Amino acid sequence: MKSVKVITFGEILLRLSPELAQHTAAVYVGGAEANVAAALAQWGTPVAYISKVPDNGLSRDVLQQLSQRGIHTDRMLWGGDRIGIYYLAQGSDLKHAEVVYDRKYSSFSSIEPGTTDWDALLGDATWFHWSAISPALNPQAAVICKEVLEAATRKGMTISTDLNFRSKLWQYGKKPFEIMPELVQYCDVVMGNIWAAHTMLDTSLNTTALEADTKAVYLEEAEKVAREITETYKRCKRVAFTFRFSKAATHNQYYAFYYHNGQVSVSKEYDTREVVDRVGSGDCFMAGLIHAQLQGKNEADIIAFAAAAAYSKFFVKGDFNTTSAEDILKLI
Repeated sequence: MKSVKVITFGEILLRLSPELAQHTAAVYVGGAEANVAAALAQWGTPVAYISKVPDNGLSRDVLQQLSQRGIHTDRMLWGGDRIGIYYLAQGSDLKHAEVVYDRKYSSFSSIEPGTTDWDALLGDATWFHWSAISPALNPQAAVICKEVLEAATRKGMTISTDLNFRSKLWQYGKKPFEIMPELVQYCDVVMGNIWAAHTMLDTSLNTTALEADTKAVYLEEAEKVAREITETYKRCKRVAFTFRFSKAATHNQYYAFYYHNGQVSVSKEYDTREVVDRVGSGDCFMAGLIHAQLQGKNEADIIAFAAAAAYSKFFVKGDFNTTSAEDILKLI
């Protein structure tokens, strides 16, 4: 295995964006953790991606797409029957486009507990990233996440997670807050938003105060939630929340919050009416956090780079961000 700094772990997916009237469909390689890896590789951070794919030609073509972007795939697991798919319409209404999942019985979701030497796969990497999408798939996927997190902890890796909530997942009889707290206890960095934290970790949320719909109230609530997370999960020292609001199909207002050792940093606020593709912006934000922290940047610079990276993704078609670090810095 090639030496890397970061390993991301999750389900590789194919995104189909059909235009049925034209009998066509755009196909993109994606998946939250693959998106993070793609951004890191784009910026020169050595990264490997671990997922599971069936042993067939399509899988090899997919992995070639990752390799061409600089993502190391030599730790990939092989087996199972299929790569998961999700459908996202290519219509003009980017704001309300419906996601339809077709990922049941995928290779990744069929990984069996106790069958993988995670310590060996993690190698000498120093950072491990996963997201809340993986334990949402089924009970054994949650067990697998715990296995990997225990291995990453044994190896002294920095561990980050994205509390990305997918309401169409979590269909196996467990609520997120029944599963996620046990897994988040392994994390040094937690990213998401105040609403996802409430859903995933059952953190407090003053919904009455939020009705004011002001930036000041949102940031005040973010600090309360971040403090609660770091007090509850003793290993967690860094919490990042994003705020993304949309008033039209191609509109986005965006800013981000960062909490470290009791200190708050807030990014520049961005606003655009020219959104091309919303998919993957949160993953690019997470990649920005990892990349900037590994570079030793201070808190203000970390959140500035992460927010600018996320914003840059709004203008890139597909799941992966192809914006250079140099161009991201110009947005700050």
